[in-house]
Amino acid sequence: MDELRTLDDLDVEGQRVLLRADLNVPVSAAASARLHVADDARIRSALPTIEELRLRGARLVLASHLANPEQRNDGGSMRPVAERLEQLTGMSVPLASAVVGRDVRLLTERLLPGAMLMLENVRLEPGERRNDPMLAAALAELADIYVNDDFASSHCAYASTEGVSHLLPSAAGRLVEHEVGALNAILDRPNRPLTVILGGARLRTKIALVRRFLEIADVICIGGAVAVPFLAAQGHRVGACGCPTDDLALARAALTAAGVTARVELPQDLLLAVASGREDGSRARALDGVDVPDGWIANDIGPRTASRYAAEVAAGATVFWNGPMGRSESARFATGTRRIAGAVAHTPATTVVSGAHAVEALRASGLQNYVSHVSTGGDATLEFLEGHELPGIRVLMQGSVTDLDGCRSEPSSRRAPRRRPRPVVT
Repeated sequence: MDELRTLDDLDVEGQRVLLRADLNVPVSAAASARLHVADDARIRSALPTIEELRLRGARLVLASHLANPEQRNDGGSMRPVAERLEQLTGMSVPLASAVVGRDVRLLTERLLPGAMLMLENVRLEPGERRNDPMLAAALAELADIYVNDDFASSHCAYASTEGVSHLLPSAAGRLVEHEVGALNAILDRPNRPLTVILGGARLRTKIALVRRFLEIADVICIGGAVAVPFLAAQGHRVGACGCPTDDLALARAALTAAGVTARVELPQDLLLAVASGREDGSRARALDGVDVPDGWIANDIGPRTASRYAAEVAAGATVFWNGPMGRSESARFATGTRRIAGAVAHTPATTVVSGAHAVEALRASGLQNYVSHVSTGGDATLEFLEGHELPGIRVLMQGSVTDLDGCRSEPSSRRAPRRRPRPVVT
């Protein structure tokens, strides 16, 4: 299998390095109407690569996107991100007035070793999403070396994630390196048993993942709305939850395939809410069973199911968790998800967690530092696990067509995810 080219393969001293980072953070307006970064977790995740490149004498050109720039009153500018990065690093992070162009190129040429320049939002360039060769060439003029540290965007062939990598010596940043290493460890060489916890809103969005884990996992515990079609396929009533015909067919097929390698575990009890759309939980009830009465919906797994799933996590040697066990954005229905978060944090197993709701459950409990790897990859993580080739990763593999002039010849070593200490239980 080809190895991923990493920072270990690059000699960056004195070189302009175009770093495609994942700085797509939420931006809010303060009382003064000045925009600021509301959650800097992704910026912090990019710091190891940024700091390593700076300390090795790179002249750093940062490229990223902020989603939906047309919906912001500042036109989607990266300025709040540059300001927050300045605060975190104590370094000046000037913002270019554009993404590419002669003026921007001159700024990159004046950079000193260890200095940084941030480009404007790459989504402001219409050629970004269609992987325009002219935009890729313009980006390549800004640097001598390209580093991709944005795993979350690597499932798309964008000019700044795929196109430019063919034009410069290229490698993966530490965040991408760790993502690929952690996910490959699940797919190729998991310690057994491999326990998978899957939740979320629709089976259709997770069925490819279910099928893949049916082939390689030992047990799959399913919760959230994803569990509803499986319960319906077993003949249980689902109340007002609803179960599209196509989801029901997918669940039946998956249950037929279960047991060859992976055992599928489904809820045994539920927490229900009246189907009025109210989110305060004032009309909620526990159900000792899974036959949901008419007019009610399942909003969380029950305590018996949560205990059983937690026991499966404790018994696993490798654990992958994606998706909430219910409507976890409501405190009344977050108990199951939080119980899984605690179990994942406290097990000595190798643990990988992905998905916004699962990661938020860890953060809300202060447990995000007690798992082996927290994925920031979003859809890219799921596509990688499903077996899809990610365009932005494929071009970073040893033996790809990318010119390696300026890269060291020795191969990089794949790093296993680091196990962090477990929290002390008092």
